[in-house]
Amino acid sequence: MLQNIRDNSQGWIAKTIIGVIVALMALTGFDAIFKATSTSQDAAKVNGEEITQVELSQAVDMQRRQLMQQLGKDFDASLLDEKMLREAALKGLIDRKLLLQGANQAKFSFSEAALDQVILQTPEFQENGQFSAERFDQVIRQLGYGRLQFRDMLGQEMLIGQLRAGLAGSGFVTDEQVNAFARLEKQTRDFASLNIKADPAAVKVSDDEIKAYYDEHAKEFMTPDQVVIDYIELKKSSFFDQVAVKDDELQALYQKETANLAEQRRASHILIEVNDKVSDEQAKARIAEIQQRLAKGESFEALAKEFSQDPGSATNGGDLGFAGPGVYDPVFETALYALKKDQVSEPVRTSFGYHLIKLLGVEAPEVPSFASLKGKLTHDLKTQQVERRFVDATKQLEDSAFEASDLVQPAQELKLTVHTSAPFGRQGGEGIAANRAVIQAAFSTEVMDEGANSTAIELDPETVVVLRVKEHLKPEQLPLEAVASSIRAQLVKEHASAAAKTKAEDIIKGLRDGKLPLNQPIDGLSWKVEEAVARGQEGIDPAVLQAVFRLPKPVSKDKPTFGSVTLADGTVVVLRLNGVNDAAKPTDEEKASYRRFLASRVGQQDFEAYRKQLQNEAKVERY
Repeated sequence: MLQNIRDNSQGWIAKTIIGVIVALMALTGFDAIFKATSTSQDAAKVNGEEITQVELSQAVDMQRRQLMQQLGKDFDASLLDEKMLREAALKGLIDRKLLLQGANQAKFSFSEAALDQVILQTPEFQENGQFSAERFDQVIRQLGYGRLQFRDMLGQEMLIGQLRAGLAGSGFVTDEQVNAFARLEKQTRDFASLNIKADPAAVKVSDDEIKAYYDEHAKEFMTPDQVVIDYIELKKSSFFDQVAVKDDELQALYQKETANLAEQRRASHILIEVNDKVSDEQAKARIAEIQQRLAKGESFEALAKEFSQDPGSATNGGDLGFAGPGVYDPVFETALYALKKDQVSEPVRTSFGYHLIKLLGVEAPEVPSFASLKGKLTHDLKTQQVERRFVDATKQLEDSAFEASDLVQPAQELKLTVHTSAPFGRQGGEGIAANRAVIQAAFSTEVMDEGANSTAIELDPETVVVLRVKEHLKPEQLPLEAVASSIRAQLVKEHASAAAKTKAEDIIKGLRDGKLPLNQPIDGLSWKVEEAVARGQEGIDPAVLQAVFRLPKPVSKDKPTFGSVTLADGTVVVLRLNGVNDAAKPTDEEKASYRRFLASRVGQQDFEAYRKQLQNEAKVERY
């Protein structure tokens, strides 16, 4: 029983640690503090609620990074249309705002504890299966969020998720719909295919064609939009050499830390419970009998194994192991600390019943010397002073940068150096340019277009920077010579695929007109026949499967349906649909699965209809 108490006490310690972590996450970094003091023009209003330019810039940046991830690291980000990105991002923010308003009107809500649990249990924020505050900060900084910003964003996602689930979960379908879907889903098809490969070697592209393509697509061949920034960097570590601590402060901290050290006592006990079946008098009599047997020389360990009703320790002879103050029941603990080694207590009554307690051993705390702790104590005291100085200096940097027309004055006031970056684009660069918050600030309207200094940006808990754009390298037309080879490759691929497409169309026309045989090779190309192919058939290109199941059912076996599909490599596949096979009757398990799928799809359609209704009824002002 007491072993269980001890185990549970450690569980509460773990919960306390989690509580500290949650509190840590609830705090905001410097970026949120300082950004709160800045103002920005609204990008739009949705039913009277603002969408700021800062929110829009963040959404554009997020959309750009997602596209870069999808298109690959070699994709030229300068080819992205910034106007289209902003329009798409603003549309997404407006839709999001409408859904949040809908969720609030529908009275959806969540607890802060639920939000904290989502963060704690997110694998991306964990190291070795445990939540890591450092990892959490690192990930959200890369996303361009401060702590409060991320919590707000996540809370909004939870509300929208509740709204979506509520609508999507209300969909239902009839038995007739399920059976109709099953007939289509389980249907198989017989078809044959003939591959016409694109032949780049047969294509000749002239210089005039390349020039014409270059002129027609001039906007696609531009240098990326880039900036060069000046920045000053404030590091917390630089203040350690500027602070000092006194010996009396060190001694006071040493006494405080060592005073918390307590001896550990190893206890063993025998418990007789008092419960609904055993009265206080019966338990007291039983513990007295055990006490008499101890007095006659019987082993405490053996008696504990025989009689103790604490399952957590009885099998170990009553041994509870070493523990310090505050772990056990206060009455139990008082009796334990009154014993000498190997001494057994008188019967002790707790809320669990009666105990006989034996002290097996004492571990005196090993108090480290002042000399061995001096370095740590000095660092701890300095850290407190440095933290205060760093906060003050960051505020000074923020104020000075706001008032100054460049970074020279703030740098002089704080004895810092102005650094200059290499050119980088919206996709980022190396060093400081790899930080998403820096990229976002550098390309913001206030910094890039209006020439202002940025607000203080927290790179990590130890570093804050302020930046300004030194040079804006606007997109310029790339010379034809630089892109001619890539244009040539593109035109060769397009022409080769077009030639294959034309040949496929001629073959299909010949087959339909009866001028070409149905089941014989054509121009040396052989048909590949497939029988009873299902929609999810493995080993067949998904594009081919999709095209086959879109073809209309043949009128008869000797009159197949024809079609074609172009694959990613330019190959054109001629398709001949020979027959459609009716599906077998679905099992009850399959019908249940189809019903769930269809109901989910109906629910999603209901959600989209609801979103459309919100859009139609909303008052939206774009600026």
